[in-house]
Amino acid sequence: MHPAVTRENTRLGIFAGVIAYLVWGLVPVFFKQIAEVPAVEIIAHRVVWAMLLMTALIGFGRGFADAWRVARIPRQLARIALASFLVISNWLTFVWGVNNGHILETSLGYFILPLLNVALGVLVLKERLRPLQWLAVLLASTGVTIEAVRAGGLPWIALVLAGTFGIYGLLRKQLPLDAASGLFLETVCMTPPALAWLGWLAYSGQSHFGTGQSLLDGRDLMLIATGPVTAIPLLLFAVAARRLPLSMMAFLQYLAPSITFLLAVLVYREPLDLSRLLTFAAIWLGLAIYSFDLLKSAAARAAPAVP
Repeated sequence: MHPAVTRENTRLGIFAGVIAYLVWGLVPVFFKQIAEVPAVEIIAHRVVWAMLLMTALIGFGRGFADAWRVARIPRQLARIALASFLVISNWLTFVWGVNNGHILETSLGYFILPLLNVALGVLVLKERLRPLQWLAVLLASTGVTIEAVRAGGLPWIALVLAGTFGIYGLLRKQLPLDAASGLFLETVCMTPPALAWLGWLAYSGQSHFGTGQSLLDGRDLMLIATGPVTAIPLLLFAVAARRLPLSMMAFLQYLAPSITFLLAVLVYREPLDLSRLLTFAAIWLGLAIYSFDLLKSAAARAAPAVP
Protein backbone atom coordinates (compact mmCIF):
# COMPACT_ATOMS: atom_id res chain seq x y z
CA MET A 1 0.00 0.00 0.00
CA HIS A 2 1.14 3.54 -0.75
CA PRO A 3 1.23 6.06 2.12
CA ALA A 4 -1.70 8.47 2.37
CA VAL A 5 -1.38 11.70 0.36
CA THR A 6 -0.74 14.28 3.08
CA ARG A 7 1.37 17.41 3.26
CA GLU A 8 3.82 15.65 5.59
CA ASN A 9 4.19 12.66 3.26
CA THR A 10 4.66 14.93 0.26
CA ARG A 11 7.35 16.93 2.06
CA LEU A 12 9.10 13.72 3.10
CA GLY A 13 8.89 12.44 -0.47
CA ILE A 14 10.36 15.64 -1.93
CA PHE A 15 13.15 15.69 0.69
CA ALA A 16 14.03 12.02 0.08
CA GLY A 17 13.89 12.42 -3.72
CA VAL A 18 16.05 15.55 -3.78
CA ILE A 19 18.69 13.96 -1.51
CA ALA A 20 18.73 10.79 -3.64
CA TYR A 21 19.22 12.69 -6.89
CA LEU A 22 21.77 15.03 -5.30
CA VAL A 23 23.85 12.02 -4.26
CA TRP A 24 23.54 10.47 -7.73
CA GLY A 25 24.50 13.78 -9.34
CA LEU A 26 27.56 14.29 -7.13
CA VAL A 27 28.73 10.67 -7.11
CA PRO A 28 31.35 11.29 -9.87
CA VAL A 29 33.28 13.34 -7.30
CA PHE A 30 33.33 10.30 -5.03
CA PHE A 31 34.58 7.90 -7.70
CA LYS A 32 37.20 10.39 -8.89
CA GLN A 33 38.85 10.05 -5.47
CA ILE A 34 39.62 6.37 -6.18
CA ALA A 35 40.36 6.74 -9.88
CA GLU A 36 43.59 4.77 -9.49
CA VAL A 37 41.53 1.65 -8.68
CA PRO A 38 40.33 -0.19 -11.84
CA ALA A 39 36.60 0.08 -12.47
CA VAL A 40 36.05 -3.69 -12.20
CA GLU A 41 37.63 -3.78 -8.73
CA ILE A 42 35.55 -0.78 -7.62
CA ILE A 43 32.36 -2.49 -8.77
CA ALA A 44 33.31 -5.73 -7.02
CA HIS A 45 33.69 -3.82 -3.77
CA ARG A 46 30.47 -1.94 -4.47
CA VAL A 47 28.59 -5.24 -4.78
CA VAL A 48 30.05 -6.85 -1.65
CA TRP A 49 29.64 -3.87 0.68
CA ALA A 50 26.16 -3.05 -0.66
CA MET A 51 25.11 -6.66 -0.10
CA LEU A 52 26.34 -6.59 3.51
CA LEU A 53 24.56 -3.29 4.16
CA MET A 54 21.31 -4.48 2.57
CA THR A 55 21.48 -7.72 4.59
CA ALA A 56 21.69 -5.68 7.78
CA LEU A 57 18.93 -3.28 6.73
CA ILE A 58 16.29 -5.74 5.60
CA GLY A 59 16.97 -7.94 8.62
CA PHE A 60 14.89 -5.44 10.62
CA GLY A 61 11.78 -5.96 8.50
CA ARG A 62 10.04 -8.54 6.35
CA GLY A 63 12.62 -8.21 3.60
CA PHE A 64 14.10 -11.70 3.97
CA ALA A 65 10.67 -13.34 3.79
CA ASP A 66 9.64 -11.30 0.74
CA ALA A 67 12.96 -11.92 -1.00
CA TRP A 68 12.85 -15.67 -0.32
CA ARG A 69 9.24 -15.90 -1.52
CA VAL A 70 10.16 -14.40 -4.89
CA ALA A 71 13.53 -16.19 -5.24
CA ARG A 72 11.82 -19.59 -4.93
CA ILE A 73 10.00 -19.01 -8.24
CA PRO A 74 12.36 -20.00 -11.12
CA ARG A 75 10.95 -17.44 -13.58
CA GLN A 76 11.30 -14.62 -11.05
CA LEU A 77 14.80 -15.76 -10.09
CA ALA A 78 15.81 -15.64 -13.76
CA ARG A 79 14.50 -12.08 -13.96
CA ILE A 80 16.46 -11.14 -10.85
CA ALA A 81 19.62 -12.64 -12.36
CA LEU A 82 19.08 -10.67 -15.59
CA ALA A 83 18.38 -7.50 -13.58
CA SER A 84 21.65 -8.11 -11.69
CA PHE A 85 23.57 -8.37 -14.96
CA LEU A 86 22.03 -5.11 -16.20
CA VAL A 87 22.80 -3.31 -12.93
CA ILE A 88 26.42 -4.42 -12.82
CA SER A 89 26.85 -3.46 -16.50
CA ASN A 90 25.39 -0.04 -15.73
CA TRP A 91 27.62 0.48 -12.69
CA LEU A 92 30.74 -0.67 -14.51
CA THR A 93 30.08 1.60 -17.51
CA PHE A 94 29.36 4.59 -15.28
CA VAL A 95 32.47 4.21 -13.11
CA TRP A 96 34.69 3.56 -16.13
CA GLY A 97 33.24 6.62 -17.89
CA VAL A 98 33.70 8.89 -14.87
CA ASN A 99 37.28 7.82 -14.20
CA ASN A 100 38.32 8.03 -17.85
CA GLY A 101 37.15 11.59 -18.53
CA HIS A 102 33.68 10.92 -19.99
CA ILE A 103 31.44 12.48 -17.33
CA LEU A 104 29.59 14.53 -19.96
CA GLU A 105 28.66 11.37 -21.81
CA THR A 106 27.40 9.74 -18.60
CA SER A 107 25.12 12.74 -18.02
CA LEU A 108 23.92 12.44 -21.62
CA GLY A 109 22.92 8.83 -20.93
CA TYR A 110 20.68 9.78 -18.03
CA PHE A 111 19.17 12.69 -19.96
CA ILE A 112 18.27 10.20 -22.71
CA LEU A 113 16.82 7.70 -20.24
CA PRO A 114 13.28 9.15 -19.82
CA LEU A 115 12.81 9.31 -23.59
CA LEU A 116 14.27 5.84 -24.05
CA ASN A 117 11.71 4.61 -21.50
CA VAL A 118 8.98 6.06 -23.71
CA ALA A 119 10.43 4.23 -26.73
CA LEU A 120 10.69 0.98 -24.75
CA GLY A 121 7.05 1.34 -23.83
CA VAL A 122 6.19 1.28 -27.53
CA LEU A 123 8.55 -1.56 -28.48
CA VAL A 124 8.01 -3.85 -25.49
CA LEU A 125 4.70 -2.91 -23.90
CA LYS A 126 2.99 -1.95 -27.18
CA GLU A 127 1.99 1.44 -25.79
CA ARG A 128 0.69 4.15 -28.08
CA LEU A 129 2.56 7.45 -28.11
CA ARG A 130 0.89 10.84 -28.19
CA PRO A 131 2.13 13.24 -30.92
CA LEU A 132 4.26 15.30 -28.51
CA GLN A 133 5.89 12.12 -27.22
CA TRP A 134 6.81 11.14 -30.77
CA LEU A 135 8.38 14.59 -31.24
CA ALA A 136 10.34 14.23 -28.00
CA VAL A 137 11.72 10.82 -29.03
CA LEU A 138 12.60 12.20 -32.48
CA LEU A 139 14.56 15.07 -30.90
CA ALA A 140 16.41 12.62 -28.63
CA SER A 141 17.31 10.52 -31.68
CA THR A 142 18.54 13.68 -33.42
CA GLY A 143 20.77 14.47 -30.45
CA VAL A 144 22.27 10.99 -30.48
CA THR A 145 22.87 11.28 -34.24
CA ILE A 146 24.67 14.62 -33.81
CA GLU A 147 26.88 13.11 -31.10
CA ALA A 148 27.62 10.08 -33.29
CA VAL A 149 28.72 12.32 -36.16
CA ARG A 150 30.81 14.48 -33.81
CA ALA A 151 32.58 11.53 -32.20
CA GLY A 152 32.87 9.41 -35.34
CA GLY A 153 30.82 6.65 -33.75
CA LEU A 154 27.88 6.03 -31.46
CA PRO A 155 28.06 7.50 -27.93
CA TRP A 156 28.24 4.00 -26.49
CA ILE A 157 28.68 5.07 -22.84
CA ALA A 158 25.46 7.12 -22.93
CA LEU A 159 23.55 4.43 -24.83
CA VAL A 160 24.72 1.59 -22.55
CA LEU A 161 23.81 3.59 -19.42
CA ALA A 162 20.37 4.51 -20.74
CA GLY A 163 19.72 1.08 -22.25
CA THR A 164 20.75 -1.02 -19.26
CA PHE A 165 18.87 1.13 -16.76
CA GLY A 166 15.80 1.42 -18.99
CA ILE A 167 15.52 -2.36 -19.46
CA TYR A 168 16.31 -2.84 -15.76
CA GLY A 169 13.35 -0.60 -14.92
CA LEU A 170 11.05 -2.72 -17.08
CA LEU A 171 12.22 -5.89 -15.33
CA ARG A 172 11.84 -4.42 -11.86
CA LYS A 173 8.23 -3.45 -12.61
CA GLN A 174 7.52 -7.16 -13.14
CA LEU A 175 8.98 -8.22 -9.79
CA PRO A 176 6.73 -8.06 -6.69
CA LEU A 177 9.52 -6.65 -4.53
CA ASP A 178 10.23 -3.33 -2.87
CA ALA A 179 13.49 -1.50 -3.61
CA ALA A 180 15.31 -2.86 -0.55
CA SER A 181 14.44 -6.53 -1.09
CA GLY A 182 15.10 -6.18 -4.81
CA LEU A 183 18.54 -4.64 -4.32
CA PHE A 184 19.34 -7.32 -1.73
CA LEU A 185 18.55 -10.15 -4.16
CA GLU A 186 20.40 -8.45 -7.00
CA THR A 187 23.54 -8.00 -4.92
CA VAL A 188 23.28 -11.59 -3.66
CA CYS A 189 23.33 -12.74 -7.32
CA MET A 190 26.34 -10.52 -8.03
CA THR A 191 28.30 -11.38 -4.87
CA PRO A 192 29.88 -14.76 -5.90
CA PRO A 193 31.65 -13.37 -9.01
CA ALA A 194 32.54 -10.18 -7.09
CA LEU A 195 34.13 -12.16 -4.25
CA ALA A 196 35.89 -14.43 -6.74
CA TRP A 197 37.37 -11.41 -8.53
CA LEU A 198 38.48 -9.75 -5.28
CA GLY A 199 39.98 -13.05 -4.12
CA TRP A 200 41.93 -13.45 -7.34
CA LEU A 201 43.22 -9.86 -7.10
CA ALA A 202 44.38 -10.48 -3.53
CA TYR A 203 46.02 -13.81 -4.50
CA SER A 204 47.83 -12.30 -7.48
CA GLY A 205 49.00 -9.24 -5.55
CA GLN A 206 46.95 -6.80 -7.67
CA SER A 207 44.42 -5.77 -5.03
CA HIS A 208 44.21 -2.10 -4.03
CA PHE A 209 42.45 -2.97 -0.76
CA GLY A 210 44.37 -3.45 2.48
CA THR A 211 47.73 -2.59 0.94
CA GLY A 212 48.36 0.61 2.91
CA GLN A 213 50.58 1.02 5.95
CA SER A 214 47.59 1.15 8.33
CA LEU A 215 44.89 -1.47 8.80
CA LEU A 216 42.35 0.63 6.88
CA ASP A 217 43.69 3.64 4.99
CA GLY A 218 41.65 6.32 3.23
CA ARG A 219 41.34 4.35 0.00
CA ASP A 220 40.12 1.27 1.87
CA LEU A 221 37.45 3.34 3.61
CA MET A 222 36.38 4.82 0.27
CA LEU A 223 35.99 1.34 -1.20
CA ILE A 224 33.92 0.26 1.82
CA ALA A 225 31.83 3.43 1.41
CA THR A 226 30.79 2.31 -2.09
CA GLY A 227 28.18 0.16 -0.32
CA PRO A 228 26.32 3.02 1.40
CA VAL A 229 26.80 5.24 -1.67
CA THR A 230 24.98 2.55 -3.65
CA ALA A 231 22.23 1.58 -1.21
CA ILE A 232 21.23 4.77 0.59
CA PRO A 233 20.14 6.90 -2.41
CA LEU A 234 18.22 3.95 -3.85
CA LEU A 235 16.31 3.54 -0.57
CA LEU A 236 15.62 7.28 -0.46
CA PHE A 237 14.39 7.07 -4.04
CA ALA A 238 11.98 4.31 -2.97
CA VAL A 239 10.64 6.55 -0.19
CA ALA A 240 10.08 9.37 -2.70
CA ALA A 241 8.50 7.15 -5.36
CA ARG A 242 5.92 5.86 -2.88
CA ARG A 243 4.88 9.37 -1.79
CA LEU A 244 5.08 11.55 -4.91
CA PRO A 245 3.11 11.55 -8.16
CA LEU A 246 4.86 10.32 -11.29
CA SER A 247 4.90 13.82 -12.82
CA MET A 248 6.88 15.20 -9.86
CA MET A 249 9.32 12.26 -9.95
CA ALA A 250 9.81 12.87 -13.67
CA PHE A 251 11.04 16.39 -12.94
CA LEU A 252 13.23 15.36 -10.01
CA GLN A 253 15.06 12.81 -12.17
CA TYR A 254 16.60 15.62 -14.25
CA LEU A 255 18.43 16.88 -11.16
CA ALA A 256 21.16 14.19 -11.17
CA PRO A 257 22.30 14.48 -14.82
CA SER A 258 22.10 18.28 -14.59
CA ILE A 259 24.51 18.27 -11.65
CA THR A 260 26.76 15.77 -13.44
CA PHE A 261 26.74 17.97 -16.56
CA LEU A 262 27.80 21.02 -14.54
CA LEU A 263 30.52 19.02 -12.77
CA ALA A 264 31.91 17.82 -16.09
CA VAL A 265 32.06 21.30 -17.62
CA LEU A 266 32.85 23.56 -14.65
CA VAL A 267 34.93 21.32 -12.36
CA TYR A 268 36.58 18.70 -14.58
CA ARG A 269 36.81 20.95 -17.66
CA GLU A 270 35.60 18.40 -20.19
CA PRO A 271 35.31 20.03 -23.64
CA LEU A 272 31.89 21.35 -24.68
CA ASP A 273 32.14 22.38 -28.32
CA LEU A 274 29.29 23.59 -30.52
CA SER A 275 28.35 20.17 -31.91
CA ARG A 276 28.20 18.61 -28.44
CA LEU A 277 26.16 21.58 -27.23
CA LEU A 278 23.74 20.93 -30.10
CA THR A 279 23.49 17.33 -28.93
CA PHE A 280 22.45 18.38 -25.46
CA ALA A 281 20.18 21.12 -26.81
CA ALA A 282 18.23 18.55 -28.86
CA ILE A 283 17.93 16.24 -25.83
CA TRP A 284 16.91 19.09 -23.53
CA LEU A 285 14.26 20.30 -25.97
CA GLY A 286 12.91 16.76 -26.23
CA LEU A 287 12.78 16.54 -22.43
CA ALA A 288 10.98 19.89 -22.21
CA ILE A 289 8.35 18.70 -24.69
CA TYR A 290 8.04 15.37 -22.88
CA SER A 291 7.61 17.15 -19.53
CA PHE A 292 4.98 19.50 -20.96
CA ASP A 293 3.06 16.55 -22.37
CA LEU A 294 3.33 14.71 -19.04
CA LEU A 295 1.94 17.70 -17.11
CA LYS A 296 -0.80 18.22 -19.69
CA SER A 297 -1.84 14.57 -19.42
CA ALA A 298 -1.78 14.65 -15.61
CA ALA A 299 -3.90 17.81 -15.57
CA ALA A 300 -6.42 16.23 -17.94
CA ARG A 301 -6.77 13.15 -15.70
CA ALA A 302 -7.18 15.33 -12.60
CA ALA A 303 -9.83 17.58 -14.14
CA PRO A 304 -13.41 16.79 -13.03
CA ALA A 305 -15.66 15.35 -15.69
CA VAL A 306 -18.14 17.78 -17.20
CA PRO A 307 -21.72 16.51 -16.66
